[in-house]
Amino acid sequence: MIRSFIYRALSWVQNKVSKKLQNALLKVLASGPIPQHVAFVMDGNRRYARRRHQAVFQGHAQGFEALRRVLEICMRLNVRCVTVYAFAIENFKRSPEEVDALMELAEEKLAEISRHGDLLDQYGVRLNVLGKKELLPASVQAAVRKAEEMTAKNNKAMLNLCMPYASRDDMTSAIEASVREALQEDSDVITITEEDVEVHIMTSVVGSPPLDILVRTSGVKRLSDFLLWQGCEDTQIQFTSVYWPDFGLLDFMPLLLDYQRKIWSSA
Repeated sequence: MIRSFIYRALSWVQNKVSKKLQNALLKVLASGPIPQHVAFVMDGNRRYARRRHQAVFQGHAQGFEALRRVLEICMRLNVRCVTVYAFAIENFKRSPEEVDALMELAEEKLAEISRHGDLLDQYGVRLNVLGKKELLPASVQAAVRKAEEMTAKNNKAMLNLCMPYASRDDMTSAIEASVREALQEDSDVITITEEDVEVHIMTSVVGSPPLDILVRTSGVKRLSDFLLWQGCEDTQIQFTSVYWPDFGLLDFMPLLLDYQRKIWSSA
């Protein structure tokens, strides 16, 4: 009993110290230029679970907690837009058990994160789910609609949840929309410009600012068909070896400092 009490007391003290340190670090970071749009490839959930001899589902659940943690950090730094790769179209090729578990988790967490008083409501964040939503199970589609409706009036920041998403599909759909618009014009010559396509890219449709930083966790150095259009010009692409469920402020901080250093050096 005494040992349990001491353990709880030490945990409480450590938590207080950690919060004070985090607040101090956030103040330091906020004194420099802050990116307006940050994207994350939330990679490493399955390997995180396997290393701990856990079910894959538990890794994905811990990955959601990391999303909450990182999103709150971004909101406290006044990042206007966060975009995350939650589920690729290709992920439907995974085992039916894992896909079903991910869909159940998405349905549960969409309801949780958007309810009154929770994170999105607290920071005034509008949720956008981007991708081929018609591929999702009906119950998940209903959860998406409800979450988007509940946060529709939030106007301080936005969270783009890409699921099921593929950048090539995004670009193809944008080009198709541009061609349809051009065909409706009374002209003998059809011209499609980069700007015509840009307005139909999913992140542009919901009003996201240009992408400043794209982060991929877990040590894998590829983009995996994520935000290829958005990241092709001035985006700083950062890779970190940390698995997504472990990713936090101390991992994010050097990436932000590198962004600030490059902004200052180009001024």
